[in-house]
Amino acid sequence: MISLVKATVGGLTGICGARGHQRGFLHSHLKIITAGMKTLEIPPDYSDVFLPPKPKLKFLNKVPNLKKAMKERKKLRDIQGPAKTANAFTTGQYAIVAMGGGYLHWGHLEMIRLTINRKMDSKTTFARWRINAPYKPITCKGLGQRMGGGKGAIDHYVTPVRYGRLIIEVGGKVELREIEHVLIEVAKKLPFPSKVMSRESLAALQKTQADMEQNNQNPWTFKQIAQGNMLGIRRVLSPFDLHNHGRFTGKFHLPGRV
Repeated sequence: MISLVKATVGGLTGICGARGHQRGFLHSHLKIITAGMKTLEIPPDYSDVFLPPKPKLKFLNKVPNLKKAMKERKKLRDIQGPAKTANAFTTGQYAIVAMGGGYLHWGHLEMIRLTINRKMDSKTTFARWRINAPYKPITCKGLGQRMGGGKGAIDHYVTPVRYGRLIIEVGGKVELREIEHVLIEVAKKLPFPSKVMSRESLAALQKTQADMEQNNQNPWTFKQIAQGNMLGIRRVLSPFDLHNHGRFTGKFHLPGRV
C-alpha cells in the first residue's frame, strides 16, 4: 500500500515537472504562514486635556453694540507690523496663523465658523476664537455721487489682523493630521496669507528668526545703517521702518530681513 502511494505521488510529480518550472500537484495548495514583529507607535497621552463645555466656535455679531456709531479714518497702522497680542498659544495645540496683515469681514468669520463646526468632532475637539468681532467701521458712498460732501456713511465693519496673530485655536484629543485638512481649507480662503501651525512649528519659526539675528555675519544690518544715518538714509525712512528695522513693507512681512 505504501509503495503504491509513493508510486502515485512520484507519477504526479513527474507529470507536473515535465510542464516546466511549475509546482507539483501536492504543493500547489500549501501556504506558508509567516509571523513578523511590528513596532507600533505609542499613542499620545491626552490625560491632561480637558474639553470645554461649549467646544464649538461661537457666533460673532455682524455689527458692534454701540449707542452711537462713530466714523474713523483708515488707520493703516492697524494691519502693519507684528501682532502684539494673541501671538502665542493658550489652551489649544494647533492654530491658523496670519503671515501678513489684512481685514476680516463678517463673511470670512461665518465661513470659518461654519466650516470648523461642521467638520470637527465636538466629542474630541474644541475650537476657540483668537480675534474679536468686527469693530472697525468702513465707510462707503453710493454709486453716481459727486466728489466732496463729507465722509460717506458706514457700510460695514471689519476686524484688522497683523502678522503673527492667531485667528483660531484648535485643541483636544486629536492629532494634527486629523484636523489639518480642515484648517488648510479655511486658510486658503482668507484675504491674507496664512499658515496652519502647531505649538512646535511656531516655536521653531520664532527660534529660526532669533538665530538669524544672533548669528548674522554681516556687520551692516538695517538697524545699524538706520541708526547711523549712513548716506543720509533717515530722510527717506519712516518711523515705522525705524521701529521694525525694515522687516515689514506695509502689511507684508520680509522673512529674510535681519
